[in-house]
Parts: sequence; structure tokens; C-alpha cells
Amino acid sequence: MTVQPLGYGVLPAIVTLFFVVFAPAAVAQDDQSLREQVYDTDLPLAQRLEAMQALTGLSPDDDRTYRICIWDLFGRSGPIFQAAKQQRVRLMEYGVDVEMVPYTSESVMVEELKSATCDAALMSGLRARLFNRYTGTLDSIGGLIRPQQMKLALRLMADPRSRDRMVDGEYVVMGIAPGGAGYVFVDDRSINTLAKASGKRVAVLDYDPTQAEMIAGVGATPVVTDIVNAPNMFNNGVVDVLAAPLASYEVLELYKGMSPDGGIIEMPLAQITMQLIGRRDVFPNALAQLVREAFYDNYERIRGRLRKETDKVPDKWWIDIPADDRREYEKMMQQARIELRDQGYYSPDMLTLQRKIRCRTDDTRAECTNPVE
Repeated sequence: MTVQPLGYGVLPAIVTLFFVVFAPAAVAQDDQSLREQVYDTDLPLAQRLEAMQALTGLSPDDDRTYRICIWDLFGRSGPIFQAAKQQRVRLMEYGVDVEMVPYTSESVMVEELKSATCDAALMSGLRARLFNRYTGTLDSIGGLIRPQQMKLALRLMADPRSRDRMVDGEYVVMGIAPGGAGYVFVDDRSINTLAKASGKRVAVLDYDPTQAEMIAGVGATPVVTDIVNAPNMFNNGVVDVLAAPLASYEVLELYKGMSPDGGIIEMPLAQITMQLIGRRDVFPNALAQLVREAFYDNYERIRGRLRKETDKVPDKWWIDIPADDRREYEKMMQQARIELRDQGYYSPDMLTLQRKIRCRTDDTRAECTNPVE
């Protein structure tokens, strides 16, 4: 079986762009003309690259090794890491030394980015919220439901006009990739309404209060775990309900937890992202802008890989939910977003942007005439 979890195919497309020619050196004095050229998407890429190098003072540095940390549940043998490793050979030909480091623990990798052990790290959007609340809110519960909504959001994130939003303190968002939709997997297909979730055991991630808020709200029992152990708990019957990316169905063998009488509730919880977060003292925003655009340019290719995984889900697993309950789910998700916004967990500006995107794709929604986000 070929394993292709979320984020597969991202790094081969972008690693070369931000390492092949450039290595960070001292930052040059600001030059408004050069800055305008860097962020002008109408100019040829070669001209923008030259302006970026002049603006930031980037130059080749044979003595510098860049440590790029990569979260891959399968570690060194995983497809995300292997794709990055293949690129390292090409980079060495240009005299650029890049150390690709796999992490099976996302939380450990995050701490190493904070301590500057990693120069940049590829992580889930949920974790990226620790470094940029604005882009981290892209994965908000019910914020973006349809793939075309996420595509529009990512186009806006890659637009130079969003460049200031990509910087937060010591960190810069270097790229955002789609990870597909997240769904609710259950071991009993009768759990197709909110009321029927009462009393059930639901896996919730230890670092994401969103899930715990919603689970408690419907009377279910949250079982705190991490992203590595949650699938095993579902497959072994420790929990009855699991929220997970649809693309992980075969990779994580979630059919085991659903067999024989379970299924997948046919309503996505969110569109998921993978985000590359870099240290700003290593990667100036002018360079990160070009990487962000490269990420977006690969949107369809990454979506194609995700579709290959989601197409492996047999139709028999889908669980239809009544229209009235669908509306109740949407209300519950909206209330959770508002509460988490008020607690400072979600970015109000991103929630507003997501509402505008939802209304752009469906202007019949009540929130389009009576917005609360």
C-alpha cells in the first residue's frame, strides 16, 4: 500500500525555490523601490528574485546548514519526509546544505522551532495557530466547508496584499497547503443527530479546545488524547467517535473502528491545512512571499493527491443526516467559533473573512444578511 498522508507533495515543489539560490545574510537597508518589485506579481519571477536578494542581502553561504523540520506521522520512512529528502540531493549540487529532520511528534517539533533548533517547520494548521492566529484560524470549525472556499482563502493568503498578516513576532508563514476536509467517524451509524451523540465517548485533541467545547455541548464524553493515539483508540473501541481528515481513512485504517456498523457523517467539520512556519530572523518576509506563492501554485496538484486518497472511501460508509440536524450542526459550530473568538483563540478578522467567503459561494445563507462574525 502506498501511504500518502496530508501534506504529501508540498515540499518538493517549494523547497528548491527558497534554498537553491539564496542563503540568508545580513539584512540590507530598506529600499522602497526594491520592496515594490518583490511584491509586484506582474513582474517576471527572475526580476522579483533579484529584487528580493538585493533587498534582503541574501547571498550564497557554504558554511550555513539550514534545519527544516517536517512532521510526518510515519517518521523517516514517511512519504512527506522522503519527498523532502529527495530534494536535498538537488540542493547539495548547488552548494546549499539543508538538513531535513523528521518528527513523528508534532508537539516536540513545535518546541524545537520555538527554541530555534529548527529554522522552519511543516505542521498542521491547528498547531500553526500558536505562531500566527490569523492563518491558524483557517482550520476553524465549520469556517470553510467546501474545497473551493479553501482555494479562495489560500489564494488570498498568497496575495502580496496579505503579506503583513503573515508575520507575527519572531515567525513568518512561508506557505499554506490544503489538507482536505475533516469528518466525523463513528462506530455506530445511528449517531446521525446531535441528540444521539449524548453519552458517547469522543476523542478530542489535547491542544485544541474547539473539540472539547463542542463535545461537552452535546452531552458527550470527551476523551483527551493526541493526534498519534486517537486513531488507535477509535480502531480499538476505546472511543466511539473520532474527528479526522477524510484522506486518512486508509492510511490510518479507520475502517477498523467503523466496522461493522459505523460510518462517516456526511458533513465536513472543516477544511484542514498544512503550514510551513519559519523563523523571521532566518527567512525575511520578502523571501517568504515567493514561497507562499509557490505553495498556492501547487494547490491543484496537492488536491489531486488528496482526491486519490478520499476516493478510496467506499460509499457504504457515508451516513446522511436530516436537514434540520444539518442546520443545528451549523448553528453549534458557529456558536463554538464565536465563543473561541471571544476567548482569544480564533482571529476575529479571519472569521469575518471566512464568513464573506461562505457568502460569496452561497449568498442565501442567513449570515449573509445578518452577520455575527
